[in-house]
Amino acid sequence: MHEELLMLALVLGVALVAGRLAERVGYPSILGEIVGGIIFGPPIIGLLARNEAIDVLGEFGVLLMMLYIGLHLDLSDLKRASLPGFLAAAGGFVVPMALGIILMLWAGRTFLEALFVGLAMGVTSLLTKSRILVDLRILDTRIAHVLVAGALLSDVAVLLVFAAVVGPEAGSDPSVGLAVVTGLQALAFGLGVWLIGTQVLPRVKRLWAGRELNRGMVLVAIIVVGLGFAWAAELAGLHAILGAFAAGLFFDEGVIDRKVSREVQQRLQTLSVGVLAPFFFVSAGFEVSFGVFRTDLGLLVLIVVGATVGKLVGTALFYMLSGNGWREGLVVGAGMNGRGAVEIIVAELALAQGIIDRDVFSILVFMALLTTATVPVLLTVGVRWLRRRGELVRAGERKDALIIGAGPIARALAVELKPAMPVRLIDTNRAHQVQGRRDGLEVIPGSGLDELTLESAKVNKAMRLVAATPNAETNVLIAQLGVDLGVPEISVLLQDSDALTFSTQLKEYDISVIRAPADLADWEHAVHVGSARRETVEVEKGFQGTPPGEGPPWPNRPDAFPLTVMNSSERFPFTTSAELTPGDQVLLLVRPGDKAFPAKSESPEEELAGS
Repeated sequence: MHEELLMLALVLGVALVAGRLAERVGYPSILGEIVGGIIFGPPIIGLLARNEAIDVLGEFGVLLMMLYIGLHLDLSDLKRASLPGFLAAAGGFVVPMALGIILMLWAGRTFLEALFVGLAMGVTSLLTKSRILVDLRILDTRIAHVLVAGALLSDVAVLLVFAAVVGPEAGSDPSVGLAVVTGLQALAFGLGVWLIGTQVLPRVKRLWAGRELNRGMVLVAIIVVGLGFAWAAELAGLHAILGAFAAGLFFDEGVIDRKVSREVQQRLQTLSVGVLAPFFFVSAGFEVSFGVFRTDLGLLVLIVVGATVGKLVGTALFYMLSGNGWREGLVVGAGMNGRGAVEIIVAELALAQGIIDRDVFSILVFMALLTTATVPVLLTVGVRWLRRRGELVRAGERKDALIIGAGPIARALAVELKPAMPVRLIDTNRAHQVQGRRDGLEVIPGSGLDELTLESAKVNKAMRLVAATPNAETNVLIAQLGVDLGVPEISVLLQDSDALTFSTQLKEYDISVIRAPADLADWEHAVHVGSARRETVEVEKGFQGTPPGEGPPWPNRPDAFPLTVMNSSERFPFTTSAELTPGDQVLLLVRPGDKAFPAKSESPEEELAGS
């Protein structure tokens, strides 16, 4: 028993370290956990080994993770992407899947092996993309919506095909009779799930309406329902992971309040993705064989190339029917090229049931690692390509600006942004609220750290969020909350010393900084009494905003506080990461003779060159 406990601790420790390292270089923790299992497991070092406890915890973790994925998904994303999302999913699923089947049959493998390799090549990781979309600041673009919808549809398609072909007692080639029986069972399961999800669960919510629910009890109740759906799926001849996934989909706002759902998701994510599922993914690495590089290197290369080319070309070809162009289709295909949780789960279960052998499983694992490695690179290049061509299309409902704080500088910022977009401010200070309304601004009483207040301020419609309270720590916390709520553009008002203090959080969450003057209170007073004048200057030479601690925020102008940038297409706050081009106009707040920002260089030319 003590040996099993030690092995559990070692596996979890390897998962933690390897997962963190993977996230630091821009990849999902799941891939780090698999690599950790390969390195420290039987394939290389042999420190870790599989046991019964690891298997049980891993299987339970995967069920909970599929429940979390279903709970985390917003089916309204499908409505926003509509036809383009369906076309991207179809092309990105059918073409690589067909290539996989053809390649495997050409290599002399069985049809079931070929089918499951095809499924693995067609899948798109839903969890791989979220951080990349945030990093590229494209959460509110048509590409982002299509990627989410396409990934959701392809994952659902994979799970349905997998569950239909491989039931709990599967292991032989499918027949017509088996297909009919499985189809009827799946239909009965789907009908029962739909009735429970749309009729029973909403009534349970009404019974508990108005009561303060213990979040722990809600989490346990959701897990019980998820396991119940998983059990029903097994009875229907499907796989349990499909039942757990379906259960999560039905816990929407009609069943559970948004705030409660978010808290439960965070706890379930910690329990499943953070604690239990790593046992599954680390142990998946135990089954990898490096022998494929000797015996099946050609097939491995063809599978990886086929998966990538099939995803790119298939998505682009089908996507052209949407009318959005082949270039956008290629970029969407690049974003959909990552494989992850669902692919590894399907491959591991197929291995456990004897459908594929260790060599094929190893090929699928290496394919997942290599294709996912291409996503940050290809998607970044593709997004920049579309942006340069002016073809990066914004979509969805996020068009507003939300400013936390209604002090003088925050109000000045709101006044400048207001002509370009709807602006709302949030503040607890009554005097600020009154003055903001006098300035013709919409000010909502409350705290920017309160999710209910943010919801009342329509944070779901915010394209930009600016945290501009007098407290640096509060600003950073608000910004992190904005990231969690999916706001694409987030910036915080910080003095240089605070920007250095919170540099790790700012970098991790990709938060931009509006450089606050060293004597911020004096500037606030000057703006309030009108002694700080506004001055608009035109950029003659392109440059990027000056990082904290590297001279004044505007070239050789210690008396100036740059507030906003305006060009032919948009207005946005001036931040240390703002990229300016010739012709852009910058609004400055100016206090003549001010020395709040000591200049680092002697001339505007030197400052521009240094930027």
